[in-house]
Amino acid sequence: MLTQTSPRSLREAWIALAGLSAVFLFEMLDNSILNVALPTIGRDLNASTTALQWVSNSYAVVFGGLMLVFGAVADRFGRRRVMLVGLVLLGVASLATVFVTSVASLIAVRSLMGVAAAMTTPGSIALAFRLFADDDLRVRAMTFISTVGLVGLAVGPPLGGFVLTVAPWQALLLINVPISVFAFIGISRGIGADTELHRDPADVLGGVLGTATIVLALVVPTFFVEQGAGSWMTWTALALTIAMAFLYVVRARSASHPLLDLKLVARPLVASGLAYKAATGLAAAGLTYLVTLQLQLDWQWSPALAAAGMLPQVVVLIAGGPFVNRFVRWAGLDRAAWLGGAVTVAGLAVYALFGRLGYLPVATALVLVAAGIRVVGAVAGVNVLKGLPENRTSIGAALVDTASQVTSAAGVAVSGTVLALMFTGTIAQPGWTGAQTAQFENAVTTGGLLLTAVAAVLVGWAYLRMRKA
Repeated sequence: MLTQTSPRSLREAWIALAGLSAVFLFEMLDNSILNVALPTIGRDLNASTTALQWVSNSYAVVFGGLMLVFGAVADRFGRRRVMLVGLVLLGVASLATVFVTSVASLIAVRSLMGVAAAMTTPGSIALAFRLFADDDLRVRAMTFISTVGLVGLAVGPPLGGFVLTVAPWQALLLINVPISVFAFIGISRGIGADTELHRDPADVLGGVLGTATIVLALVVPTFFVEQGAGSWMTWTALALTIAMAFLYVVRARSASHPLLDLKLVARPLVASGLAYKAATGLAAAGLTYLVTLQLQLDWQWSPALAAAGMLPQVVVLIAGGPFVNRFVRWAGLDRAAWLGGAVTVAGLAVYALFGRLGYLPVATALVLVAAGIRVVGAVAGVNVLKGLPENRTSIGAALVDTASQVTSAAGVAVSGTVLALMFTGTIAQPGWTGAQTAQFENAVTTGGLLLTAVAAVLVGWAYLRMRKA
């Protein structure tokens, strides 16, 4: 265990939970608060549209690509140690924003922040799991941590807009400095050194292949949305992703000490938990993408009104924590996981079948998917880590985050590709014809049904795997 005696309540571990919550707050707040400033950054640094995209994408790609590697490193050298080093890196990279004079240097800073996120974010799940011995406390701790992060996600855009009225855009990234200091103090004081580590030789080749696979898997969806399904670049990138994934599987099966033992991933608790997370990641990103376009482009709502239209989802995500805890306590981990997945699928189905009829079914879909995400987010990670050996919890947490990251990108790609194939003309151009409106609505229905089908397959497969646990 991380400490001699496991805390018997969340209050006994408040210092550690405060530090771990600050880590998750950074992950959720970072991109949401910065996106508001992209137009200002573009003018200040004379950046192109593509360069601005990479200000956000560089962080996400580095973060997603390195999580498994740093998860493996943490299981060997200490989860607490790796997290503390990552927090120092986060503080230094954030301070470096003061010296940014070009978009290239900003992308470099964002990439360093991605490295810091890969070192710290999976650790917040792993350390929260290891901190408690009781499953109920584990769920409550993860619910609390995720609630803090979701509050950051919700307040990021308005907070960013307010800060920009009184300070330069660099202040938005400097916010990470006090967050990293607070997290460092909480984790260093509240969590003891790890003891359940392993010393297996590092699989360097597996790390390279795994990182390349994940990076490509995160980049390919962008190609599908921006370049379209008719571009040779899109299909070349997809082919490279498949090739890298195949080489990684070959390596994992042949290496004496692979980066990630696929036999561990195949364990019922692990596989089902990852499938549930994948389903909710796909649903959340795909539904948010389609609803945002529908409200602003099809129904011609203003950005402010469209933001208000997303409030049902935000309210459930933020305020649902106490209800989730009681629900999981009543249902149990396994039952709560498949019920949460089923509610997510139901929400997607409501949107696909009735979303074009008015706002009420759209709001209902947002509430159902948010409720499913909230439940699955609290229990899937616990199940994954329960299914792994104690000295593999960090890479297990990294797997959970990676599954969510990759499928979120896939959700946007599926939705964007369907729209690109079925909608003629420029979708962002005002003054649609009646035919274009019909094309958009048909594309939304088709994309929604496709997302529903994929999520249903993932949830159904996860349920069957869970029954074998």
